[in-house]
Amino acid sequence: MSFISVFDVMGPNMIGPSSSHTAGAARIAFLAQKMITGPLKRIEFILYGSFAKTYQGHGTDRALLGGIMGFSTDDMRIRNSFEIATEKGLEYIFTPNEEETDIYPNTVDIIMLNQAGQQMTIRGESLGGGKVRISQINQVDVDFTGEYSAAIVIQKDVPGVVAYITKCLSDRQVNIAFMRLFRESKGHTAYTIVESDGILPEDIADTIRQNKHVQDVMVVQM
Repeated sequence: MSFISVFDVMGPNMIGPSSSHTAGAARIAFLAQKMITGPLKRIEFILYGSFAKTYQGHGTDRALLGGIMGFSTDDMRIRNSFEIATEKGLEYIFTPNEEETDIYPNTVDIIMLNQAGQQMTIRGESLGGGKVRISQINQVDVDFTGEYSAAIVIQKDVPGVVAYITKCLSDRQVNIAFMRLFRESKGHTAYTIVESDGILPEDIADTIRQNKHVQDVMVVQM
């Protein structure tokens, strides 16, 4: 079976499968790898719905693997992502799950393990036209599109942390476009996602980490 690359479905004249299976898949993985400190050691992609049924023929597997290595949707290297991953020593596995059906059709769980032994699981949904949504971080429901630069803060759910985060951003003249708080349960791990109109300061993650209740900060620059 011939491979249809992400480049065949981008642009005004679309050939082959929907961009949900290629550009969207690459975008999900690209965002996922920005949420964990590299380098990555091992990746498992668990595919649901139509992703699980057609990921090989539509090139979803190559797009996901390219995105997890930091390739953008128009990067020519996506065509050779299998070979490049092998050269880098990156272990990867694709696991189709066709049993779980109560889920958005184009969904993937990305389980990432870095060289330091840190593991993170991201669930992403490809919405069509290259647009995506990150719907879970470590099994906690979130809502993040990746259309803006963002700081994703993992913290303990205690009073004062959100105010501290906003002060850090205000002190650096960051204009907040959207801000959302998600949590496992009261008093446990919470995620604050702050999306900005512009590029975030390079050292903002280190500044926010100074709070004793902040566990980690990931900055996604768009």
